[in-house]
Amino acid sequence: MTEKKRGYFITFEGVEGSGKSTVARAVLERFLQAGLECVITREPGGNEISEKIREMLLDPGNTSISPRTELLLYVASRAQLVGEVIGPALEKGTSVLCDRFMDASVAYQGWARELGEDVVAGLNSFAVAGAVPDRTYLLDLEVGDGFERGPDRREAEGSRNRDRLELEKRDFHERVREGYLRIASREPGRVVIIDASRSLEEVIEAVLGNLRALSGLKDL
Repeated sequence: MTEKKRGYFITFEGVEGSGKSTVARAVLERFLQAGLECVITREPGGNEISEKIREMLLDPGNTSISPRTELLLYVASRAQLVGEVIGPALEKGTSVLCDRFMDASVAYQGWARELGEDVVAGLNSFAVAGAVPDRTYLLDLEVGDGFERGPDRREAEGSRNRDRLELEKRDFHERVREGYLRIASREPGRVVIIDASRSLEEVIEAVLGNLRALSGLKDL
């Protein structure tokens, strides 16, 4: 009997308001329309334990969370998500789309919080247990543009309140963007920069066009 091929692991990254969640859902739709097995998840979150960690991390009232604690909570949520959702799905041959993953910790905690990218990389390696994305789409957008999109995005997702990280000052988000671009420059084979200032339709098509180059995804 032929062994079933491992699924593709695709992640979406970007600053607040870049549209990554919307694009990820649109890509999921195309996977399913093409008859391909695919699931979507998010970070932090994606399962019962990780969603509880998400509540702690994003609660605007939790202002006393230190940068180190923040990083360790994200890593704990990631380890649980990989063990419970991502790993099993990939092994079954199901592709996984994830709204944020390990690169977010490098950009947010390693670079913007100045905890050190090497420190974050080591913790990530332990948490993901080999589940490294096949392709990561960095939806790149000027921070100011992302702030302007924020209210519309939150309303579309059923929330009107900004979370703890969204409440950070603009210079923090500028550093996050810089962190993401540093990752992309180091790993051009995995991380694809998508100009997110274009229309949603153009952004989605840019992602799908790139995905079609992967073997087995030509029908998207």
